Amino acid sequence: MRILFCGNNFPDAPEYLRKHLPPGCNDEIVVCSETDVLPQLGRADVVIPKMLRMGRREMEAGQFRLIQQWGAGLEGIDLESAKQKGVYVANVPATGGNAESVAEHALLLILALLRDLPKADANVRAGVLGAPLGKMLAGRTVCLYGLGAIALPIAKRLHSFEVDLIGITRDPTAAKVSEFGLSRCFSQEERERAFAETDILVLCMRYTEDMRGMIGARELAGLRRGAYLINMARGGLIDQEALYAQLASGHLAGAGLDVFWQEPLPTNDPILTLPNVIATPHVGGVTEASFEEIAKAVAENIERLRRGESPLHAAF
Repeated sequence: MRILFCGNNFPDAPEYLRKHLPPGCNDEIVVCSETDVLPQLGRADVVIPKMLRMGRREMEAGQFRLIQQWGAGLEGIDLESAKQKGVYVANVPATGGNAESVAEHALLLILALLRDLPKADANVRAGVLGAPLGKMLAGRTVCLYGLGAIALPIAKRLHSFEVDLIGITRDPTAAKVSEFGLSRCFSQEERERAFAETDILVLCMRYTEDMRGMIGARELAGLRRGAYLINMARGGLIDQEALYAQLASGHLAGAGLDVFWQEPLPTNDPILTLPNVIATPHVGGVTEASFEEIAKAVAENIERLRRGESPLHAAF
């Protein structure tokens, strides 16, 4: 079986997968740059696109049988073209170690912003003692936008900080309020009410392309002055120009971003010039525990393909 990893991002993934493939099957793992993908597709049996968009052109470039995502996101894959060509598309749900890892990273970004960690590090190196002045998380209103597999472990961790936890979801039922330990829960239509109460907004919803730019100038302006934004979902949710404007004006106190409107983010992107932005390179789910679970799930689907069975967690 020839397994193609597209692009050089998430560089630890191929070795994690190699550990979980049967040693006697002589599977070949190939890693190619995004510019070399098209000629490589013609010889692949399994394609792991990672951040590469898989459209009709890519579908027609080979006879591969499975597009297996290294993680949950399928928004970059043309599902209709794959279906027409008879190519399986599968992902690994954001549960278990992946969800727990993302939750820990969300807490890291929140605390780093409140305590101005970059400035604190710079002060140590400059010989400055007793600054900067930080803010406590306890007592603040944190809003989880999207109450799914990622939000639940975030909620469990936030409760230990004694925050006022609220949520926004399509279906604000009493059972969901109880499960997440929310003081209040708002529907999508009521989100402006939730924003008006929010000190820290955490984006953790599932993303589809029709949601692009849904957090724009109006939504950001509706947050409390001095609020913080954390994005653990997808960069396309945010209107980047509106975010820059609200951060530069001081209406937003800061943003913690692990995902971006373009990935990799260009090194000259204006958002990186702002001192109140902490950016990390899409590493929320990049931990040993998460990659072990993802590798096991991907290897299982490769074995199912070898046996002529349909993959688990298939898109259709």
